[in-house]
Amino acid sequence: MTSEQRGVTVWFTGLSGAGKTTIRMAVEQQLRHRGLKVEVLDGDIVRQYLTKGLGFSKEDRDENIRRIGFVAHLLTRNGVVVLVSAISPYEQARAEVRQTIGDFVEVFVNAPLSVCEQRDVKGLYKKARAGEIKHFTGIDDPYEVPTNPDVECHTDQETLEESVATVLRHLEAAGYVPTASVPNPSLP
Repeated sequence: MTSEQRGVTVWFTGLSGAGKTTIRMAVEQQLRHRGLKVEVLDGDIVRQYLTKGLGFSKEDRDENIRRIGFVAHLLTRNGVVVLVSAISPYEQARAEVRQTIGDFVEVFVNAPLSVCEQRDVKGLYKKARAGEIKHFTGIDDPYEVPTNPDVECHTDQETLEESVATVLRHLEAAGYVPTASVPNPSLP
């Protein structure tokens, strides 16, 4: 482990099915390979434990993001690279978390709604279109596209490796993570 590691929260935001978790997992592998302390806060898992009682109203979604942001802040200030993958649909909630944490990198995982619906591995869009799920982001609830993300990955136009490289280059250039001395070919 690196003794002088700088903490940062890398916040992956985007629609369901855009590729947030996929990119986050590959970035996590790369950072762990470099010997960095990394923690993951995945929106789906956090909802099972930390924010279990919250629904999907705007107020509950904002509270969900505040709670995730609080945990990320604690870890970040203790020198951990925190990887958050959460839809986090509202610009103001993301801005508040950025301000609270300070060392924060917003990664907009951008894929058109039509592509996300085609990917729909969980069948959520189909259920939302059928009216079985209410307040589904992108269907009957808004997703406010980041106006000035630090990094943008177009998962409908680039490979996973390209998206991961874009995120890592930004983290390296900002001084949050060391440049990889020898790339690990077995990792994306």
